[in-house]
Amino acid sequence: MPWRLMTPGDLAQVQVLADAIHVDHPEDRAVLAERQRLYPSGCFVLTEDAQVIGYALTHPWHLGEPPRLNRLLGELPSSPTTYYIHDVALLPTARGRGYAAQVTDRLIAQAREAGLDNLSLVAVNGSRTFWEKAGFRVLAAGSLTAKLASYGPEAVLMMHPLASPSRGA
Repeated sequence: MPWRLMTPGDLAQVQVLADAIHVDHPEDRAVLAERQRLYPSGCFVLTEDAQVIGYALTHPWHLGEPPRLNRLLGELPSSPTTYYIHDVALLPTARGRGYAAQVTDRLIAQAREAGLDNLSLVAVNGSRTFWEKAGFRVLAAGSLTAKLASYGPEAVLMMHPLASPSRGA
């Protein structure tokens, strides 16, 4: 599979992709670097011909409290309640080839390994349909309406519950 763990050496290419893909949601390199530093096992890059063509940034967090865009976290919570998908981004040439589904499966496995029973994200840029097909459902925004508006007019908070592992006899 062309997805691999992100390294600090990938951050320059990740920043170029982030700037190109998320024109309306820019984030400083320090924010991307902090996510990778705080939770390296949840950050991945998609490579093709030695070029980064996609990336995923994820980490444990608090359900219903998505981090503000372009803000440092400082630290991860000691008692997280969700596996938060900060970003999954692919260049247009990489879309429609199953890569997003591949990394989503990997992130679900990562959430289970971290002992969390759900994943959450804020869907932006028309990605809601993709995430719904992957098992995510929209959560009521409630007091988050203003915060979600900063992500764009179509932004929605979504959650994917994980079934408890079956226990054998």
